[in-house]
Amino acid sequence: MELTLLVPALVLVLGLLVAGGRLWFARTTVAEAAQTGARAASLARSPRVAASDGRDAAEASLATAGLRCGTTSVQIRTAAFGVPVGTPATVTSRVDCRVPLGDVALPGLPGSIALTATGAAALDTYRSR
Repeated sequence: MELTLLVPALVLVLGLLVAGGRLWFARTTVAEAAQTGARAASLARSPRVAASDGRDAAEASLATAGLRCGTTSVQIRTAAFGVPVGTPATVTSRVDCRVPLGDVALPGLPGSIALTATGAAALDTYRSR
């Protein structure tokens, strides 16, 4: 008798743990992609190349992790390339990813969740820009 009451509760708790873990993985993946994009952009020599390299690196990071976004937006801010050499400057990135709940929690679950992360990486202070 007690087992018939306990098993559904344990299955529900287990399902919630799995869904929470998958949501944590998705958030961590988006944060890592933002940081990867900023780092790749900080290694470039010009703002145009930095924006392209950063965007490509962030999108590759999402793809490598296996996170499927319904919509993805990667923005690289390269204003730091306009700062004079010898002055500290930072390149930033922002990754927005709308993940279907069916991929994160339960298959077939309608809706989606918007995940956003930012990353930053310093430009080499004494490198020519």
